[in-house]
Amino acid sequence: MKIIKKILVALLIVFIIMQFFAPDKNQGDMASIDAFIADTNPPNDVHEILKTNCFDCHSDVTKYPWYNSITPVNYWIADHIEHGKGDFNVSEWESYSLKKKDHKLEELIEEVEETHMPLPSYTYTHGNLTDEQIKLVVEWAKNVRLKYSLEPKPQ
Repeated sequence: MKIIKKILVALLIVFIIMQFFAPDKNQGDMASIDAFIADTNPPNDVHEILKTNCFDCHSDVTKYPWYNSITPVNYWIADHIEHGKGDFNVSEWESYSLKKKDHKLEELIEEVEETHMPLPSYTYTHGNLTDEQIKLVVEWAKNVRLKYSLEPKPQ
């Protein structure tokens, strides 16, 4: 019994020390999303869906939940954000070529339709998209892709 108590005390001490270390936060400027919004022109309902379900992990701006203050949860969240931004970062929308924008929206449609996005770990605390919300986002993204297909290609 003594060894178990010593192990538990040691683990508690390690856990407390871990709280003094945290990854950098994703605290960019909300203006970094403006180019994406201006270019894709989502209707208000879609804009709200994107804001509450996508931008936290797919932009340079994240609203962190209260539990992000707890290590190791904050590292787990930081990893999700890093991967999300690596796949699709609306804050870098202006730097994307027309072809890349179209491809990113194609991926968005696929991921949302197949309910791979938002991630299940995100939906535990934020809720799932309804079928109606999925339909709205997919229709909007398809319309934006259509707009890109009609734009003249750079020579």
